[in-house]
Amino acid sequence: MTDFSDGFGPFGDVAWINASHQGALPRVAVSELENAVAWKRSPHHLANSKLFSEVPTKLRGALGRLIGCPADEIILGNSASYGLHLFANGLPWRAGDEVLVVKGDFPATILPWMGLAERGVTVRTVELPEGKLGPDALARAIGPRTRVFCTSWVFSFLGVKLDLPALGEVCRAGGVQFIINGSQALGTQPLDVAAGHVDALTCVGFKWLCGPYGTGFSWMRPELRETLRYNQAYWLAMQTADDLQSPQDMPRIRSGLGARQYDVFGTANFFNFVPWTAAVEHLLGIGIETIRAHNDGLVMRLIEGLDRDHWEVRSPLLASERSTILILSHRDAARNEPTFVALRNRGVYLSLRNGRLRFAPHLYNTADDIDRALAVLNAD
Repeated sequence: MTDFSDGFGPFGDVAWINASHQGALPRVAVSELENAVAWKRSPHHLANSKLFSEVPTKLRGALGRLIGCPADEIILGNSASYGLHLFANGLPWRAGDEVLVVKGDFPATILPWMGLAERGVTVRTVELPEGKLGPDALARAIGPRTRVFCTSWVFSFLGVKLDLPALGEVCRAGGVQFIINGSQALGTQPLDVAAGHVDALTCVGFKWLCGPYGTGFSWMRPELRETLRYNQAYWLAMQTADDLQSPQDMPRIRSGLGARQYDVFGTANFFNFVPWTAAVEHLLGIGIETIRAHNDGLVMRLIEGLDRDHWEVRSPLLASERSTILILSHRDAARNEPTFVALRNRGVYLSLRNGRLRFAPHLYNTADDIDRALAVLNAD
């Protein structure tokens, strides 16, 4: 197994197996963050108005390469919730329309749609039978008033990965917009939005994309984006900083801005977007398929090394459904929390979710990190 850990850290005496909570910032991104701090320490650097356009432009380019779309289709945000609220509040709704979500999905993926109740839009849940959602189950769940199906691509609490092409085909056949939260997948699972499987995507930047907290982006099919009715007129989208050098009367609303019209305010965002660009470019330089293979190897090492007399794998074992999130539970569930504490005491960091252990290894983790965790798990 190739060791990519030298591009990150140092971590000290800690194994951080928790990318589903926070991804580690690569060293090249730390260096870029230090440059951005230097700009602010001596602000004459920020008198260069080109920075205010170059920073978001470079980030758009990296994110466009990540998901296979033109850079100018990227909407810059600060979270996955930013894009979900943009979609929920901007789409043209009719009273009686319905949004379909998955029962037990992460709250951020559900809550924005619930706020549409005063506009006559209802939210209905579809179950995950046996922890899975296949095309037949989705087809049965879609009703005559269903306008949107919104779901996580990988479920934070289950580790289940959905089959986007299969579900997307069902949505197209039913005239339903397919919107995904890619926060627990992008950076370790490849995606090409040009393939047409999804209609819109939103994602955080601080998990598997290894950026700072407070980063995220969205994408919509351009023809769907043009249907948005959302009042947003950010001044740096409507003009440039150079425009301030000339006398002005009244600013004007510009049209034809495309995705840029819906960017989060503060698109230069030096402390966040500069290092995040470096992080995404670092991942792209290695290759998402290479990262997926590396992470899959770590997950399989954990599964294969586990004492199955004491531990159950509660996330999928089938490769097509398995993600880089692995959910474990002791056969005596009361042992989960003490084991979580024991792992932390040995410097192994993961998450406890719904009373179960959640492992999320990423590019910076090594076989030694997994073996260190197994030594604690199998000590029972």
